Amino acid sequence: MRLVSSKELIAIVFCHICFISTIQAQSKAGKFNVIAFYRAKNDQAHISYVHEANRWFPKEAASHNFNYDSTDNWTNLNADFLANYQVVLFLDSRPEEPAQRQAFQQYMEKGGAWMGFHFAGFALTPSAFPQNWDWYHNQFLGSGQYKSNTWRPTPAILRVEDRKHPATRHLPETYKSTPNEWYRWTNDLRTNPDIKILLSIDSTSYPLGTGPKPHEIWHSGYYPVVWTNRKYNMIYANMGHNDIDYENKTNKELSFTFTSETQNKLIIDSLLWLGKASKIKAKN
Repeated sequence: MRLVSSKELIAIVFCHICFISTIQAQSKAGKFNVIAFYRAKNDQAHISYVHEANRWFPKEAASHNFNYDSTDNWTNLNADFLANYQVVLFLDSRPEEPAQRQAFQQYMEKGGAWMGFHFAGFALTPSAFPQNWDWYHNQFLGSGQYKSNTWRPTPAILRVEDRKHPATRHLPETYKSTPNEWYRWTNDLRTNPDIKILLSIDSTSYPLGTGPKPHEIWHSGYYPVVWTNRKYNMIYANMGHNDIDYENKTNKELSFTFTSETQNKLIIDSLLWLGKASKIKAKN
């Protein structure tokens, strides 16, 4: 057996280090940073969802090559702070201050990426969250104001409208969602050429909701639940309202959002697509 000389050993070790460094560099190069904004103050169902999301996303980050941070400090919604992140999430709300709204709009117009959930799309005049941001609700989301919802939170059969999109290509034609309160909007997204509807409620879901009020039970109609705006790197998903035992005043959590492997695949694939599409340079 020929013994390895010291020079050869050094060369082998050097090559090994270079190989490991290359793999690490490739991994780091593909990593992106996600920042989630939330309030988690008003509705126990939304608070439950936010806490669940802030447990779930960090676990997924470790296995899908992204960094996840979250904050309830909306003053961080400014150009300097956002420059550190490729994807912004709105878990349960939207910015209210003019400077924050302007910073977010500029971030998106410069090629940043965004994913919003459930109440992040809500606006109703008059209410505590009026429709006073035309760019966001009419141009960016395209949905306009909130019009009505189902009750109680129930699962729905969702139909994938476009199975070629990176966010949906691993989904079946239909799947059963986790329980949710489903929203209806004033604008018909099908008539907006900028909007690409990715998922909608399948007709086999009807009747959807249990009431007790009759208008809280949907028996027909077309309702988009996930869509993207072709002019921006964005996805809105109507999911994000856990079922809570309000009736008995226990506030016990009766359902969770991230318990469906199929739906989780939708969320992760959406996030990975947005991370890749973002034009904001990664800082790791």
